Formats: sequence, C-alpha cells, structure tokens
Amino acid sequence: MRHFLDFEKPIAELEGKIEELRRMSEPDGLNINDEIARLTAVADKQLRTLYGKLTPWQKTQVARHPDRPKASDYITGLITDFAPLAGDRAFADDAAVLGGLGRFHGRPVVVLGTEKGSDTESRVRHNFGMARPEGYRKARRLMELAGRFTMPILTFVDTSGAFPGIDAEARGQAEAIARSIEACLEAPVPVVATIIGEGGSGGAIALATADRILMLENAIYSVISPEGCASILWRDAAQAPAAAEALKLTAEDLLKLKLVDQIIPEPLGGAQRDKNATLKAVNEAVQGALASLDGQDAAMLRNRRREKFLAMGRDAIT
Repeated sequence: MRHFLDFEKPIAELEGKIEELRRMSEPDGLNINDEIARLTAVADKQLRTLYGKLTPWQKTQVARHPDRPKASDYITGLITDFAPLAGDRAFADDAAVLGGLGRFHGRPVVVLGTEKGSDTESRVRHNFGMARPEGYRKARRLMELAGRFTMPILTFVDTSGAFPGIDAEARGQAEAIARSIEACLEAPVPVVATIIGEGGSGGAIALATADRILMLENAIYSVISPEGCASILWRDAAQAPAAAEALKLTAEDLLKLKLVDQIIPEPLGGAQRDKNATLKAVNEAVQGALASLDGQDAAMLRNRRREKFLAMGRDAIT
C-alpha cells in the first residue's frame, strides 16, 4: 500500500475513494468510469498544486519518504555487471555504504552509495544509512582503486549523517570522513555525485565532494538536520520547520548558492510515485555530467575540483 505523508491527507482520501470505486466496478459490473475519471482529475490537480508549493520542511519529509528509491535501486537500475566489493581492509565491512565495480552505458565505473534500506530488516542491517568509520574507509579504498584503473566514480548519497555512536568515535569517525573527502578531492578521474534523498552533514560530503553535484528536486542537503538545528538553537525539536526554512537545504536554494550544479526533476508527487521515471531522469543527468568531464586530464580535474570548493567558501564570505 502507498504511504502518504501528513500533508498529503487530502490526496490520500481522494485516492482511497478512487480505489474503492474500482473495486466496486469489478464484481457488480457498474459503469462508474466517469466518476473515477473525474476523481482522478481532481486528485491530479490537487497533487500538482500541493507539490508546486512545498515548504522546506515538507520537502524534508518527501526526501525521507520510506518508498523513495534507495541507492540500491539506482545501482540495480543504472549499473550493469555490478560486482560489490566489501570491507575496509582494516576492521570490517559497513553495510551502510554500498560499493563496487560496474558499467554505466558500457563504461567501467566505480559506484558508491549510502543505503538506508527499504523495510525494517534491511534498515537495521544498513544502520539506516548512517555509516561508521569502516564505511568511509571502504569508500576511500574504492576511490583509490578507481584512480588506479582510471574509472570514473559515481556516488548516490542518501544519509541523515554519519553514525554518532561511541564505537564509531572510538574508531576515528572524524578522521575517516576527512580522509574520504580528501580521496574525493585527489581522485584523478571524474567524480559525479547525486543527492537522491537526504544529504546530511559530513557523512554526505564524504561521498559528494565531486566535480558535478546533482540533486533530485525534492532532496535535501545540509550541514545538520532540521531537528538537530532546532535542538541547538531553540532547544526544541518541534521548531524543525523553522530550522528547515533557515538552513536553505532545498535544491532550489542550493543551486542559487552554487553548492550544487544541477537539479533533476522528479515525477509529480515525488520520486516515490514513479521510480522508473526517476531512474530515467537520473540516468540522463549522470550521463550528461560525465560527458561534460570527458577529455580533462588528472591535473585539470583535481585543480578544478579544488577550486570549485574553495570558491564556495569565498563566495560565502563575500
């Protein structure tokens, strides 16, 4: 069954009535197609109106939608001959970070993604997409592998942030994130990152320090979650909607601030309503981003990538 967010209740009621009418028409042979068509048109109009003026907090809810395509969906749908690679060669494998080798339109690539999971069992297994140090060390290992064999790096980011547990801190969480960012900056090959859901804090930047940063229309990208920000500034997590507004975490805001390079449109009602259309849009955007980076040597890629992120800081100061 489709999951509806709180602000989608009017749509849920309409679609519930449509489903009831469809069930009624089958056994009784009633001709109610006209009524179904009318209600469907009303539901589509309401959905278009609703999603045309989402607040930052509502976009945060859409970005966290449980049915939204996950990193594993993009890897399965866009990457052929995918061979997962596990472990950081130091401590363990972290299921929150997926990684491996594959082909994108026939081109060998290294793929990385933060995976939240799609049901209770998989969410627990993937730690809700919150990676530990070994996850970022695995990412760094695969980035270095990509450089050694001159394969572009594609990343799909969907995490609320790095895991904040005591065990993660004891194993050097901050250092692992910093080294992963360094590996992104030093990669001698094109790096294309796509924010597919939540892009939270350093846990997201560790995989998104890229030549091209793409972002889905209803995704979010921020230094901290709205709830975390509200708890710090107002000491009240209920102020999360106000924090979401202040954080400028939507794709439109980030494009204006030049923190992302491209917004990928989503189907009406969000990526969760039409996964195939979303995969198609992401496929075209990633392909275009990679094409724009072809022909640049390693030194040029590194210099432009470094300048790109230094310019973010300079623009913010000025």
